[in-house]
Amino acid sequence: MLKGMARYLLRIVAPVVLVGSLLFFSVPAAFAATHASLVGPKSHYLALGDSLAYGFQPDLNFGHGYAEDFYANLKSHGATSYANMGCPGETTTSMINGGCTFSVLRKFPYIGSQLNAAVLYLELNPGRVSPVTLDIGANDMLKDINTSTCAVSSTWESDLATVDANLRQVILPRLAAAMTVNGQRSGDLLLMNYYDPYQNKCPGELPYALELNQHLAADASGYATLVDVFTPFGGATTPNPNTCGYTWMCSLFHDIHATSTGYSVIANAFEQTAGY
Repeated sequence: MLKGMARYLLRIVAPVVLVGSLLFFSVPAAFAATHASLVGPKSHYLALGDSLAYGFQPDLNFGHGYAEDFYANLKSHGATSYANMGCPGETTTSMINGGCTFSVLRKFPYIGSQLNAAVLYLELNPGRVSPVTLDIGANDMLKDINTSTCAVSSTWESDLATVDANLRQVILPRLAAAMTVNGQRSGDLLLMNYYDPYQNKCPGELPYALELNQHLAADASGYATLVDVFTPFGGATTPNPNTCGYTWMCSLFHDIHATSTGYSVIANAFEQTAGY
């Protein structure tokens, strides 16, 4: 029964949900965005983003994502509350305007867009939320990737510009403003880049992956601390020896999402970057 449900869910969500971590490359040091100092953990942890933030796995194990792993660590630093607003299928546009395709799967209930809900949560808990983690942007690029032929659409650059505009002009400024209390940043905003589940199948796409992660790093500058997930997943080494263990790509599901092991690796990247 469970396997049948998993196959059914995989069929209905594959066109959109299975891009929570499309492709992605290492970010050179010159593009890394960091804050001179981090605030540190507070009592509330807020997780935002797409299916990776949500913790999707095709075997219907939704309780061992990176946010759950990170929260387990944060509890040892005094965290007592955790809200996961991640929505499978979320794009930067739907995060702003609402309409996430698989909102029925939400772990934390809210009305309207994820961004508005996050801002409200921060405003209702002034000075008590840190960190806020975010992964977003991969789903925006889905229509540009043909994973059967490894071709990349000519609309890649314009879609990437939309990601930049949505992050740089709306999402990150609004989150940063909501995390500012009496003129001071009251919490840490951590934005991750993406690993590349297709680098063994489509190694020619790596330059595009590099470009996306470079853009995410540039978008984060001044607003968020960049968390490099690509490198601990194996970096640009092709074939990547970690793909089968850290993702579901080599399983019967042939799914790009992280396994429980992979999510632990992502959580560790957050912990190492934040220093707590």
